[in-house]
Amino acid sequence: MAFRATAAIEAATWAGLLVGMAFKYVLAENDIGVRVFGPIHGVAFIAYVLATVHVFRVLGWSRRLLAVGLVCSVPPAATWIFERSISRRGYLA
Repeated sequence: MAFRATAAIEAATWAGLLVGMAFKYVLAENDIGVRVFGPIHGVAFIAYVLATVHVFRVLGWSRRLLAVGLVCSVPPAATWIFERSISRRGYLA
């Protein structure tokens, strides 16, 4: 399903951005990782939020589940964990 892919891509780009920030601020003072992953992650983040709202409407999720899904867009890898959790519980069927 597209939601699964969107959640995984958002988590992966978040990880890439964190690595880029580590290189920029700690390791090498080189911002190429941030310049590359920043915009990619921005698009992935927006796509995840839109996908979450779409699935909420189409599959009739509760507002609580929608809120949890949206909050999970903030911590790194939480979108992937959220997707795996709701998939196992049958919320994506």
